[in-house]
Amino acid sequence: MPQEAPTPSARRNELLEAAYRYALAHGLADLSLRPLADAVGSSPRVLLFLFESKDGLLRALLARARADELALLDRVGQPDRPAGLAAAVEWVWTWLAAKEHRPLLRLWAEAYARSLTHPEGAWAGFARATVDDWLGVLAGFQAPSERDSEDGAVRRTLALAVLRGALLDLLATDDEERLTAAVAHQLALLRDGASR
Repeated sequence: MPQEAPTPSARRNELLEAAYRYALAHGLADLSLRPLADAVGSSPRVLLFLFESKDGLLRALLARARADELALLDRVGQPDRPAGLAAAVEWVWTWLAAKEHRPLLRLWAEAYARSLTHPEGAWAGFARATVDDWLGVLAGFQAPSERDSEDGAVRRTLALAVLRGALLDLLATDDEERLTAAVAHQLALLRDGASR
């Protein structure tokens, strides 16, 4: 019989939340246990005990970041949101472009890139999982006849590519006006394609 994972302790959860706030401010790439432990009021030894290894801590932080991403996706899919792929892209871009979300999105971009360059260990599968998450939520906005078609898959893939590209450009340049105009142009093409 397989063993169940132990329930995380309150102290582990508390330190994970503090470490997550630290990662949002400082990133993950050069994460060092000693400065992190000092910042969260712990010690490297306690962090290693609670998370089993530095990779274990990184995996927990990536899972925590993904939980925030999935919470966003869940809000996008709420019933009070308008239906349709273009409406989903518009709502998602508004959320992505908001300045208060930049720390989370920088952390996402860093983890996404690391997952591509370090496909093993703590980063394994992060990029692929986020692609699947976003494609899934975009598919949820498409009518079943579109969602299940080859064209529907192409349209949501293009929508995701535009969102991801615009996001990376926004993080690099802070040129929200130019990128919002580009996303709006793509939305017009999505709406035009949906009416054919």
